[in-house]
Amino acid sequence: MTSPPKTAPYPLTWLYAPGDRPGVVAGALTSGADIVIVDLEDAVAPDRKDYARAATIDLLCEPRHPVPVHVRVNALDTPPGVRDLAALAALPGLAALRLPKVTSAEQIIHLAQTTPPCAPGTTPLHALLESALGIERAHAIASAHPTLQGISLGEADLRTDLGVRGDAGLDWSRSRVIVAARAAGLPPPSQSIHPDIRDLEGLAASCAHGRTLGFLGRAAIHPRQLPVIEQAYLPTEAELEHAETIIKAATTDQGAQALQDGTFIDAAVVAAARRTLSLARRT
Repeated sequence: MTSPPKTAPYPLTWLYAPGDRPGVVAGALTSGADIVIVDLEDAVAPDRKDYARAATIDLLCEPRHPVPVHVRVNALDTPPGVRDLAALAALPGLAALRLPKVTSAEQIIHLAQTTPPCAPGTTPLHALLESALGIERAHAIASAHPTLQGISLGEADLRTDLGVRGDAGLDWSRSRVIVAARAAGLPPPSQSIHPDIRDLEGLAASCAHGRTLGFLGRAAIHPRQLPVIEQAYLPTEAELEHAETIIKAATTDQGAQALQDGTFIDAAVVAAARRTLSLARRT
């Protein structure tokens, strides 16, 4: 019997795999990524869309995989996107649909109301914001419907839409999406991909910056990026020790309000400490 997928309360690594390459998808499922995203959009040439969809249907007919499988469908207003949704939404092996180029809450509402149910409940949705309009409407999209379980950026398209040259030019949009997700009660967004799979130092530096902004985890396009992402987002030994000290102090009979280093202990500090410890115990 196939073992059930591992679950991570705070997934840190999301690995894209092209839907028209079943061997690559199979490898991704055992790569150590927390979630595998089968890509039917950018990673698949136009003349391979039908084959990619058929291969993904075969994969998702199996209800159990080593890790959850998401599928990034084609743009919702295109014929391939319409066919993707009709073919995939009710398959038992689908953990979530990732929707590219979302620009309005109405798109989410319409899709949530028309997508076939996927037992138990309905198919979870994840919106990718890839344009200035999507960023402007980030909170409306994030709070559009209960079946929407996450939002994140598609930075390649957004960079083009905004005419951004340097990486720092995206920081306002990144923060906007992080705030919108949290305001809507969604998990912290994961970072967009780092496109140069050879530049692991640059990836690590970018992850460190993303962590300071409030991202949690990152999408990858190659398995070699996974350890770098995980290392960047896992708490350090010092952070773990600090979190344990906070939890211990918060549960003492004396109800200590401050640590020796001056850290004031309130409900928000305790919640952050618990999340830090949860990240360390995620596997």
